[in-house]
Amino acid sequence: MGQVSMTTRDELVAAIRDRYARSGRQEKSRILDELVAIAKIHRKHAQRLLRTTKARRRSDPRPGRRIYDEAVRESLVLLWEASDRICGKRLKFLLPVLLESMERHGHINLATEVRGALLSMSAATIDRALREARQRSGGRKRSRAMAAASLRRSVPVRTFSDWNDPPPGFFEADLVAHSGPRADGSFVQTLVLTDIATGWTDCMPLLFREQTLLTEVLSQMRSQLPMPVLGFDTDNDTVFMNATVSDYCAANGIEFTRSRPYRKNDHALFHRCSSRATLQAA
Repeated sequence: MGQVSMTTRDELVAAIRDRYARSGRQEKSRILDELVAIAKIHRKHAQRLLRTTKARRRSDPRPGRRIYDEAVRESLVLLWEASDRICGKRLKFLLPVLLESMERHGHINLATEVRGALLSMSAATIDRALREARQRSGGRKRSRAMAAASLRRSVPVRTFSDWNDPPPGFFEADLVAHSGPRADGSFVQTLVLTDIATGWTDCMPLLFREQTLLTEVLSQMRSQLPMPVLGFDTDNDTVFMNATVSDYCAANGIEFTRSRPYRKNDHALFHRCSSRATLQAA
């Protein structure tokens, strides 16, 4: 005989509880043996059930999860794509900053109730709401890794010995994280551009790491620089190695190059410092 249902068990306990309370020690032991054998429960648990003065009341049904309409889910998918498809735990804390930034730049315009629903979502609810979008994308890690590797191979490598004193306008680019001693959560980054020929350096903050925002900041920096941007040389960070940045450079006639992975000495400024040291030694 299989284990009885909880409803049947509760009915059985209610039927024998009064008899158990009036019985002597030996009779109680026999009643317990029968209950344990029928209900397939621990003897101590059977004693607790029979000692209660009232029949246990089943708890009310669990309220259903909050249902979000299609407008909320579509907006969430849009924000998830803009955040480079990060997980729900990270997106939960990024949403207030991301929403404010995208609204300010005119990329999104949400109704008050939709905005409030997005900000009230828990991380677990965000992941559930994005489950279908993740399945449609074919799996985040594998497809993104393959796409990033393919694009990285299409960006030419330029080492420290390949620069040959370029004219002004070829910039080294890097992101500086203002996270303090911890790297988790959301924090401001600074995009730093350094002209290889002149050493001219310009900086501008990014509220978060996102490729579209990076190109917008780069456009603003280009309008303020004293020379046109002819080249954009970066490391292999995914915030640089993506189709958005690559297409932006191609559309604006900017030569997009990168260093080799894990080779800090590929930096063009390392070549400048080494050349100066050699001249001074001579």
